[in-house]
Amino acid sequence: MKEADGIFVLDTGSVDNSVTLLKENGVNVLVKHYENFKFDVARNDSLSLVPDDADICVCTDIDEILSPGWREELEKIWSSDVDSVRYNMNFTFDENGNPVSTYFISKIHKKYKYVWRHSIHEVLIYVGNTPENVITTDKLFIGHYPDRSKDRSFYLKLLEDSVKEAPNDDRNVHYLGREYMYVGEWNKSIDTLIKHVYLESSTWAEEKSASERFISRDYLALNRFDEAEMWLKKSIELTPYLREPYVEMGLMFYYKKDYKTAIKYLLLALKIEHKSPTYINEDFAWNEIPYDVLGLCYFYLGDKSNALKYTEIALNMNSNNERIKNNYEYLKGN
Repeated sequence: MKEADGIFVLDTGSVDNSVTLLKENGVNVLVKHYENFKFDVARNDSLSLVPDDADICVCTDIDEILSPGWREELEKIWSSDVDSVRYNMNFTFDENGNPVSTYFISKIHKKYKYVWRHSIHEVLIYVGNTPENVITTDKLFIGHYPDRSKDRSFYLKLLEDSVKEAPNDDRNVHYLGREYMYVGEWNKSIDTLIKHVYLESSTWAEEKSASERFISRDYLALNRFDEAEMWLKKSIELTPYLREPYVEMGLMFYYKKDYKTAIKYLLLALKIEHKSPTYINEDFAWNEIPYDVLGLCYFYLGDKSNALKYTEIALNMNSNNERIKNNYEYLKGN
């Protein structure tokens, strides 16, 4: 962030040496503890630290790093009538540091035209009195490097409270259903995600499609294959241009040992060559997994030529996977 004119940090309870280190590097730090923590309240408090004469606010978390030259790019594309900027978030990386999951976010904005809303999975809400002007750049990137060991179990309670406060907010109903899935509350997840799919306010097809995929995962975890297949079909019908539901369908039939049907869906998936530029895209649909499973399916069907072909592609995409490497050597030698 050193390219900024000023850096302002709201510390909400770190227990390491962050505050001291930040201050030693000229950062303006306010330490504030919350009895009932909410992300939007903390975000708005941090925004209030920014001086009134700031032209552009650039919001980053402590585990995010902007690409060098970000200020120059902003100065190049910014004008007085711009309200906010959409740019690339590299959310996950492979072991070589290459971006895997990338999508657009928008946390660069004018100060007084936005407020943060939602106690968790908070978003910037435009409150200006003129039509919002959002511009997009593909030359500004932010990298996400989270501490995977950090306890985030309190997210579920915040989401439950958020949905109680706004039961028709489609975004957080979706996130709550997803969170229930993450913690293995399959039936709660199904009920919540079905609510999301049929909410009148739920109009974004890609997020609804993700809910339908997650419902399928819940039913699969409950060994209810027919319902799992039905919801994946709904997901494909709603968003036939997304690779994710096809890959999930292929994986499901692979685990069921219906290799011909698995191949059918995986090949359909590979025809889709472009990721969604949103957070909906998932790593498993774009890494070596579809090719690896195709190789296995062809092997079990006795088609060693195609088994070798797709296993080689999988190995080229992930040369450190010992199982794929062993499969390739076996196929090549036979």
